[in-house]
Amino acid sequence: MTSVTDPTRPSAEERRREQRAWYFYDWANSAFATTVAGVLFGPYLIAVAEEAATGTPARVDVLGLAVAPGSLPAFTITVSTLLSAVLLPLLGAVADRTERKKDLLAGFAWAGALASLGLFFTTGDDWQLGAVSFIVANLCFGAAAVFNDALLCLIADEDERDRVSSRGWAFGYAGGGLLLALNFVVVSFHDAFGLDQALAVRLSMLSATLWWAGFTLIPFLRLRHHPVVDLEPVEGGVVRRSFGQLAGTLKDIRHYPVTLTFLAAYLFFNDGIQTVIGQAAVYGEEELGFETGTVLATYLLVQVVAVGGALAFGRAAERYGAKPVVLAGLVVWSGIVTAALFLPAGALVPFLLLGAAIGVVLGGTQALARSWFSLLVPRGKEAEYFSFYHAMERGTSWLGTLVFGIVYQLTDSYRPAVFALIVFFVVGGLLLTRVDTARGIADAQRGHPAAARG
Repeated sequence: MTSVTDPTRPSAEERRREQRAWYFYDWANSAFATTVAGVLFGPYLIAVAEEAATGTPARVDVLGLAVAPGSLPAFTITVSTLLSAVLLPLLGAVADRTERKKDLLAGFAWAGALASLGLFFTTGDDWQLGAVSFIVANLCFGAAAVFNDALLCLIADEDERDRVSSRGWAFGYAGGGLLLALNFVVVSFHDAFGLDQALAVRLSMLSATLWWAGFTLIPFLRLRHHPVVDLEPVEGGVVRRSFGQLAGTLKDIRHYPVTLTFLAAYLFFNDGIQTVIGQAAVYGEEELGFETGTVLATYLLVQVVAVGGALAFGRAAERYGAKPVVLAGLVVWSGIVTAALFLPAGALVPFLLLGAAIGVVLGGTQALARSWFSLLVPRGKEAEYFSFYHAMERGTSWLGTLVFGIVYQLTDSYRPAVFALIVFFVVGGLLLTRVDTARGIADAQRGHPAAARG
């Protein structure tokens, strides 16, 4: 595919320069996604909540509801995502009416890092501080991702996006894996550093916060402002104008049936992916009985394999197209959650093999979904459409975590909770088979396909 000539588009050299800077936000935010959200937050919040739990079976009081400590991380992510579903579309509308997308990206990233500092101060039985800190940090994480992914449409032409998106994910897994390796040493050998395990975990989460905030400086300083294009005229101040644009999009989105179908598919399969990622550490420690250090090492393996997986999926998409490659990835994801149902407790080699399989498909499916969706977005509404996309995205998924938490609440076992996620991959895959990419691209380029077809 080739891009339509547009004098407002940056040159190839300008795009490459911005793409290199853009990769660094994936490098920055992956520290929070891996060290905090992926590995340490869930088990640590459970441990803190268990100190506060009472009764038989042990439960903590959450707004009058008796909740098992083991379900608390999943429900915490669910709350964060419900808030995202309300706030992110509005933020996307605001972003599309300003050229300062990189400023909003950095602002939300730094706000999220500031909120995540509360995790360092979560000690004793104060699980409420940890839950609230994570909810706010995760909400800001999703908001920053809206602006980051909207920038992909501005710094890469259509035929570059699979490659650029895949490299961004690979860069992210490399950065997140590097910090995770350092934190693996700190947590696994905490005695040698004169630390107890709880303090080692808190310091590791603090390091991810500082990493996220620090490396965000690179895209903030090196990306440029891009002029606003192709917006519908609406009246009033920025908030009123943004609500007006959002209302217009909700009205007109029915004219983009391919985009809607893709979003519905993404809602399902990405919720499944994010729930597996978010609950893998809890499953490894609580169900299989592995130590925190072992789970960290396995997650590090996932990160290393995911770098190659993201790049390999990008190359495969260039040859076969994104659709068949993503569908193949979903078949592998279905096999992963099925294997997790039968994985023996304490069996390290099968656990490592399962982690390697996750690494192969993790970065690839997410990277190609991002670049694929970017082709279905009408120009001038990149941030607004990506706000809908990110309301369903990693770390802000809610259907998967809700199902996971409810199944555990009913069974007191993480095995059926993990296996229940196969529904998300099957339904998402079936919906993806109905996505006509060529038609979706044509509709997005015309802007008003229903009117164009008469």
